[in-house]
Amino acid sequence: MHDVHTTCQLSDAGTGDSSRISLPGQRNHGARPALRVAPSHQWLSTTTGRIAKGQPWMMAVHWAADTKAKRYTPSSSHGPRGMNHTTLRICQEIANLKVCRPGVAYLMRKLKLSERSVEYHLGMLREAGLLVYRTKGTNVTGIGGQASVFERVIPVAYDEHHGIRTTGEGVQRRQVGAAPESRNVLGKLSKKAARKVRRPRSKKASSAEGRCTLMQGGTSASSTAGTSTYPSESKLASGTSNCPTPKIPKQRARRTLNRVGRRHQLARELIGQVPWLGNANPDRIAWVAREVADAGWSSTEVAAYLDQFALGPADGIRRPSGVLARRLRGATRILRTPQARQECVQAWRDSQQAARSEHDRAQYETFGPGPSSASVQRLVQEAFRRIPTQQIEETHVMDEITADSPAMVLEDLTRDEVIDMRAAAAKDPDLICMAVDLMGEDKARRLYTNAAVDRYLANQEIYA
Repeated sequence: MHDVHTTCQLSDAGTGDSSRISLPGQRNHGARPALRVAPSHQWLSTTTGRIAKGQPWMMAVHWAADTKAKRYTPSSSHGPRGMNHTTLRICQEIANLKVCRPGVAYLMRKLKLSERSVEYHLGMLREAGLLVYRTKGTNVTGIGGQASVFERVIPVAYDEHHGIRTTGEGVQRRQVGAAPESRNVLGKLSKKAARKVRRPRSKKASSAEGRCTLMQGGTSASSTAGTSTYPSESKLASGTSNCPTPKIPKQRARRTLNRVGRRHQLARELIGQVPWLGNANPDRIAWVAREVADAGWSSTEVAAYLDQFALGPADGIRRPSGVLARRLRGATRILRTPQARQECVQAWRDSQQAARSEHDRAQYETFGPGPSSASVQRLVQEAFRRIPTQQIEETHVMDEITADSPAMVLEDLTRDEVIDMRAAAAKDPDLICMAVDLMGEDKARRLYTNAAVDRYLANQEIYA
């Protein structure tokens, strides 16, 4: 009893060898199959091949395009004489398409080919039984051309040549096995299909004219340089191995940052320097600080500006980048010159030094006279003698501040006067107390910044 398998066979497949039977739309001549499909059998409904995708289809393409075997010869007298490297490149693009709709314009743009060349190779693929129409494209007036939809198929000649067994019916057949003697050939075809086909390099024709050099015997017919003379023996090299002028290695030039790179560099420096920007996104910070980065600000100048020109809390802003955007608004108009930015940095450093001194003094007064050891006490006393004594220095600007016209005084102050007043307040916190009493806490915060007023109020609570 014979085993029954569902295969794609002809009605009289049991009589004789099926590989020698002529199939509709295809001719087979002996051991070398001829790939030639009539136009009427280049449709999905009339083809004798089976649908395949990806690597199996590329294996059939490489088998059909073998120039040594000459399995396919075009019927047209013009165009390419057979499948070549360009055909493989086109098939590689077609194999990657999810929907097999390779428009001619797409292949021209992708592979840098002419329209006629693409049409020639698509016609050869259809004639070899590797592509069949599912729907043919149209050219409707007013709407434009519609690309044809193809199906990638493997011709029957390929299956018969390698003894491939299939199961299923019609174009939906699938491979279930192959002849043992064809497995080595199929393995080589699989390697070819997996290898990417690249565009060949263009070969430039070398100049046919002879060069008039000492190293070449021939010369051109006419030379404008005159006759060449050989150097004397005394001027030739001595043949020593040591070169009289040693080669100096080139040093790679330092890469300069463009505008975008400078923004990201400033963003990384700000995240590492400003505490409340520790978890911020560097890309967001680079975008927010783009104005000051383009103006040439350093991270120290930005940190000094944020401390000296602090604004009050903004309702609804929680993200660090949003807070930074609000506080840097108009910064380049406030500090217009590099000198003004350096003065702001110096005032910021003076305020930090004053805050550290005030912290040390408050800590000393809170925790008592210090250690009981005489030697340690002398060291502590010597350290405190280095701290300058705080003196109340009232400036002429503070004499003009009255309770009747606080707003007028703030508007009339110049930038230099504001910086001087903040530096004086850093040395003498009592000036902040006078400003709070005369102008109110809101005006004092605008004049001396929130950080300075908060430090003063915190010290007052400690003393209380």
